[in-house]
Amino acid sequence: MTRREFITLLGGAAASWSGGAWAQQQSLPVIGFVNSASPGGLVRRELQAFLTGLGETGYIEGHNVAIEYRWAEGQIDRLPSILADLVGRKVSVIAATTTPAALAAQAATTTIPIVFETGSNPVQLGLVASLNRPGGNVTGVTSLIVEVAPKRLELLHELLPTANIMGLLVNPADRNLAQAQAREVAAAARKVGLELQVLNASSERDFDAVFATLTRQQVAGLVIGAGSVFIRNIERLAALTVRYAVPAIYEYGDFPAAGGLMSYGSDIMDTYRLAGIYTGRILKGEKPADLPVYQATKFELHLNLKTAKALGLTFPITLLGRADEVIE
Repeated sequence: MTRREFITLLGGAAASWSGGAWAQQQSLPVIGFVNSASPGGLVRRELQAFLTGLGETGYIEGHNVAIEYRWAEGQIDRLPSILADLVGRKVSVIAATTTPAALAAQAATTTIPIVFETGSNPVQLGLVASLNRPGGNVTGVTSLIVEVAPKRLELLHELLPTANIMGLLVNPADRNLAQAQAREVAAAARKVGLELQVLNASSERDFDAVFATLTRQQVAGLVIGAGSVFIRNIERLAALTVRYAVPAIYEYGDFPAAGGLMSYGSDIMDTYRLAGIYTGRILKGEKPADLPVYQATKFELHLNLKTAKALGLTFPITLLGRADEVIE
């Protein structure tokens, strides 16, 4: 990452270029990059993947394209004003790289092209008319987080076959994503005769109460849902699952790498790279309506043997044989 990108990232949601810098870059196309989280950890790597994809189309920040970064830092209610500001600046394209950001962008403009990265079904969200023919000014990439959430429950149940109660952790502030995940995972739980407890956390301050509830209600295992509040607290969540002896599965490999038990999900770096490619293609003149929504096709299973041992668990050979990475 260049020094310029690093400085821009540190500026956070409140950062914006000075009038002089803005005037200096007016001759360049401008991307409005919007994310619900904060510019650190996993999100920083996601941004780098986006810039890599953008570079594959020939666009380099500061050379032939300018980027205005906006970070909601977990405060989803800030997104409408963030998007209104970018629309007022007449950016060339908006890269909305979370579901709330994509929905806020769609509500803010019907003319500026929008490229999303979302874990939900963009048709069900109303972002596009169809996957093959998006229509309008919106297209992008879906990592299928919601569709794969039932598979995470299935994997956890494979590890804990005698369990009766499982938990799902969601962020109620991200209403669309939370409801979609709860609906899909609850349906999967019913199929295998499991009771599902849905727990809510809108901020890091809610985590201790959530894990105390899991213990009190004797929940056998936890599926951690998608959401920026969980992404930026991966290490804390991993530590809590061990401290409270709650077997848990998350979508990102960073979770078992940080000491969590399991993860299963798509390659998020690749979906961000593809969002960067789509953004570059639109800058070159292609229309969002003509770019089919890309769906993730590769999913990885990561297991942490050390954590399993600490929890008194043994991964069955069926799981070990399918794992893409086993941390010892």
